[in-house]
Amino acid sequence: MPGQICWLSLTGGDGEKVLHLRTHPSQPWKPYTACPGLAVSDYNIPGGSKGWATYQKLLRAGWTLVPSAQATQQLVPAQ
Repeated sequence: MPGQICWLSLTGGDGEKVLHLRTHPSQPWKPYTACPGLAVSDYNIPGGSKGWATYQKLLRAGWTLVPSAQATQQLVPAQ
């Protein structure tokens, strides 16, 4: 079953964004590197996006791209 992908900062701020994924909406977001069965090797391009090759693979496989702002809101606990 296809999951969800988004671009989030590893530091939680406005830093460099890397691909994150989850196989079900109730799961937490994980960096693509934490999912070796789904990740593919990055392109050898200086300054290239971390996870771009995996993003292309998963998008072709039917995964859904979630906007970063929406995914970030899901990370913040409701008050």
